[in-house]
Amino acid sequence: MHLLPSIFNVSAVIAAQSTRDGGVSPAPFNSLNLGLSVNDLPENVMKNRALFFNSLGISLDQLSISKQVHGADILHAQSPQITEGYDAQISNTKGLFLVVSVADCTPILIHDEKENAVAAIHAGWRGTVSNIVGNTLAKMKETFGTEGKNCKAFIGACIDYEQFEVGDEVAAHFDPAFKRFDAHKQKYFVNLKAANREQLLRFGVLPQHIEISNYCTAANNDLFFSHRKEKGNTGRMMAVIGLK
Repeated sequence: MHLLPSIFNVSAVIAAQSTRDGGVSPAPFNSLNLGLSVNDLPENVMKNRALFFNSLGISLDQLSISKQVHGADILHAQSPQITEGYDAQISNTKGLFLVVSVADCTPILIHDEKENAVAAIHAGWRGTVSNIVGNTLAKMKETFGTEGKNCKAFIGACIDYEQFEVGDEVAAHFDPAFKRFDAHKQKYFVNLKAANREQLLRFGVLPQHIEISNYCTAANNDLFFSHRKEKGNTGRMMAVIGLK
């Protein structure tokens, strides 16, 4: 049910990414589908959300959730809400938990230990090339005074380098350091984890303060939902972070 980062101070924050196990949904959403945007029954989704968040000590009325649009807009969340149009959220409100939804895209969770502020980011390829991680950290600096040296970050399970095959039109947006061309397949492969890590480093987050999950949503499809592997007919995971 949980993928728990080890990088964060657990006395200060609650942070986790869900897996696909431990819920009530039938195939192809089996079993811990947390997304209402798929064809699962809403009552299954709400039961699964209660199972996941309650297991972390979080109630559903403590969540800030945005319907994501693969954009780069950032919400300064100050109270529980359901909104839309934001792919990143920041907050320094205790007891408020920021949520992003994923099923191959990269979830990034950040805690500024000095200013005691957090961020949850959804970075697909579009968000990544829009510098959503760097922009979110800049927004935290503007809002809370965040500095990179005081942050810890978790890059969660997403589609890995060896699985993320893209066409020329997508590859063109990425620096050569984050893509490779496969001559046999005549396709590029893009490294989302490395590209988002670079944005953290550029802001000044220390390398030893970045944890990267070894899991790939496509290669580890038994543990995670993968939009690509399952051809769109699948569920959604969530990643969450908030201040105790």
